[in-house]
Amino acid sequence: MAVRYELIKTCRQTGARLGRLHTPHGVIDTPAFMPVGTQATVKAVSPEELKALGAQIILSNTYHLFIRPGHELIREAGGLHRFMNWDRAILTDSGGFQVFSLADRRKIREEGVEFRSHLDGSLLFLSPEKATEVQNALGADIIMCFDECAPYPADYEYVRESTARTSRWAERCLKAHRRPDDQALFGIVQGGMYPDLRRQSAKDLTSLDFPGYAIGGLSVGEPKPVMYELLETTVPLLPDRKPRYLMGVGSPDALIEGSIRGIDMFDCVLPTRIARNGTVMTSRGRLVIRNAAYERDFGPLDPACDCYTCTHYSRAYIRHLIKADEIFGLRLTTIHNLHFLGSLMARIRQAIREDRLADFRDEFFESYGMARHKSGF
Repeated sequence: MAVRYELIKTCRQTGARLGRLHTPHGVIDTPAFMPVGTQATVKAVSPEELKALGAQIILSNTYHLFIRPGHELIREAGGLHRFMNWDRAILTDSGGFQVFSLADRRKIREEGVEFRSHLDGSLLFLSPEKATEVQNALGADIIMCFDECAPYPADYEYVRESTARTSRWAERCLKAHRRPDDQALFGIVQGGMYPDLRRQSAKDLTSLDFPGYAIGGLSVGEPKPVMYELLETTVPLLPDRKPRYLMGVGSPDALIEGSIRGIDMFDCVLPTRIARNGTVMTSRGRLVIRNAAYERDFGPLDPACDCYTCTHYSRAYIRHLIKADEIFGLRLTTIHNLHFLGSLMARIRQAIREDRLADFRDEFFESYGMARHKSGF
């Protein structure tokens, strides 16, 4: 198999998992957060900086790379790793979420999805077979089945049909997959906000024996307590000895709560996106560095942080750069946010190792100024 999940320890306090994911391009310590490199680059930082930040795997986007520069060009370049000069692991999504977010630009049918490019309006088509072909050409270590991500809210009958289609498409992706020895194809559990549909989707997907499983269709606007309850329904239905990936989730609270519920992998554009808007995550909560309160604040973004940004630059200087639209300011906030989440995941792993993840969650939330989700954990 292209990837192998090694379960090291289960937290006695919560059931969270400490593990390692072995891939053709290195080992990933889990639970892990994957920075998002939509266009074959994590915005504002270099591969060398990502390594310095401790990133072991990143995510790239099939939809965007399919449209520009095209998967054939990337294949010609030697694959995505060589094209972007990244020699660690890569996961590519299937493009499904991006296609289905183009609600006014796409038509869904059993064969696949016809949609118009957000760049030039040209008519394009993605099917399970085409999405798999594109990802085979990109050459990522982990690739994803083409699925339909139902919106929130959505009525039961629509989600039932959508979930059944996702299961049929998963079978087609498996048949189309040409590189199982060096690329692991993950199935994606859907089902919207309906527990019975989540259970049926998990049953369908696990019967196909994928090397890993993602949980999709969450963090699409639903309240977080609903997401956590659906994780509690879905995760126990997935194989213990295979990795579990919660798609599109990256807020600190959700990373902790997801880990508690047995998730091994996360991704989200959140840390880089809010960084470009002048917002950073700190040990005391979010800080909007654009605010006038920091004009003469010569301390670091976060006194508890030892990242490159916090050890070299002040809030006042970074605010000046952001206000002056200087690119260096966006780089500094991005580096800090990625370091913050990487450090958080390391602390989560240590708490699992010490059987105290629930205690860590409560301590972190108190410091961060958040009320934790009320659950049995």
